[in-house]
Amino acid sequence: VPFADVNGQTIHYLDTGGDGPAILLSHGFGMGHEMWVHQVGPLTGAGWRVVTYDERGWGQTTHTEPFDYWDLAADVVGLMDHLGIDRAVLGGMSQGGFLTLRAALTAPARVRAMVLVDTEAEALSVEDRAQYQGLFDAAGAMGLSGEIGDALQMFLFAPGYADARYWRGKWTSKPIAAWVGAKDCLFERDSIVDRLGEITCPSIVFHGDADMAIPLERGRLVSESLSGPSTFVVVPGA
Repeated sequence: VPFADVNGQTIHYLDTGGDGPAILLSHGFGMGHEMWVHQVGPLTGAGWRVVTYDERGWGQTTHTEPFDYWDLAADVVGLMDHLGIDRAVLGGMSQGGFLTLRAALTAPARVRAMVLVDTEAEALSVEDRAQYQGLFDAAGAMGLSGEIGDALQMFLFAPGYADARYWRGKWTSKPIAAWVGAKDCLFERDSIVDRLGEITCPSIVFHGDADMAIPLERGRLVSESLSGPSTFVVVPGA
């Protein structure tokens, strides 16, 4: 199993290899590198070198706490260094997008383009923080196998998402105490809305119109605020 020592962490990753252009894909909260399993084959078939990995707090990656999305952005760049990748397309869903945007700010010469999926650039609002904290507290008291898991699934996944059962199994096997570092990272993130204009690389921004965690207009704001050419794509029912 491939691991990389990056920024004092041990990052678990998968690399399809090859001489094609590289794309590094960062997963969402509560998930891992497997999130991208359905994209790896088609991308590889189209000639891409695809790298997926587990972010701090998830999967087989070990980590120290506390950490923030700037640290996770540095991990992406460090993983590129480890793999000998000079420039890459960075893709990210939700919190994977949070760190992708920060990587584009801190290491613009390394980011060829961005693929952003259901993400935003704002800090967590007071209302969202209260809602998420209530969900986290309930998970600590009741676990994630029942109605609390149902609520988290509703926030993170579209209705009918085929892999929901797989991720539910992952959640119930992970002690709630092990979520704290990632939860704090999510809760304490800073806003980078006023810095989006510094990002000049091309991007495509996908956003589901049924996303309950991040409203559509926040994704549109990201796309419209970037200085580089950006295409905003609404995905119905997702």
